Amino acid sequence: MADDGTALGDLLMRVARTQRRRWREALAPWDLSPHQARALRVVCAGDGVRLSDLAEALRIAPRSATEVADGLQERGLVERAADPADRRAVVLRPTEAGRRIQRELADARTADSTELFDRLAPADRAELERILRLLTD
Repeated sequence: MADDGTALGDLLMRVARTQRRRWREALAPWDLSPHQARALRVVCAGDGVRLSDLAEALRIAPRSATEVADGLQERGLVERAADPADRRAVVLRPTEAGRRIQRELADARTADSTELFDRLAPADRAELERILRLLTD
């Protein structure tokens, strides 16, 4: 049984790598890294995100979150502003360009996921979703 578990784990990791590779390729037209795309999604989801909260959401070090935010700010996708709750703190807010790019990225991600999972019959997709939800923490 251990061989079956190992084989399943390896196969699951191959699928995850395939999806990550496809996502990197889908991001190419916007010249964004996966971290930048995820960060933009987090920033656009709220009404201002502190760098520490961004780091936590991305599961990266605060210094790395600062670098990701710097890259997004240089591209005009986010701006830094004083946190109204704590004037010493800084929050990131999306610009109009950032919101537009985020919508485009969401559409591209949906299209890519649809293309990937359309290989499966609807019943198989539903079964895969059921199984993956069971395995999720």
